[in-house]
Amino acid sequence: MITRDQLDTMFESMATNTDWDLSAPLLWGYFFTDASPEKLAQAAPLLEAQGYTVVDIFQTETDEPQEQDLRDLWWLHVEKVEVHTAKSLDARNQALYAFAAEHGLGAYDGMDVSPPAMPH
Repeated sequence: MITRDQLDTMFESMATNTDWDLSAPLLWGYFFTDASPEKLAQAAPLLEAQGYTVVDIFQTETDEPQEQDLRDLWWLHVEKVEVHTAKSLDARNQALYAFAAEHGLGAYDGMDVSPPAMPH
């Protein structure tokens, strides 16, 4: 589980090491895992109904022998453009951990963040 302390550190690092405006919307990616792509596909529209955009359902690709167990793991990647603080992201993570448990998914695996794509 991702702790609030880890999120505090992450936000401090983003403030120090990027030129992102942390008070403006950023593109947040959220990841779920399961051995069954079908279970992830069933969860995808439920997340879309909550305002997330489904990016992909994909299988782990690795040739590393130490990562052989990951080859059977499937990922659901969803995104949402929103503003977060460490506190609000902690609340979002807790909700997504609960979503994964409620829908019998293997795990909510965490998030990533980047500036939102610029319109063309």
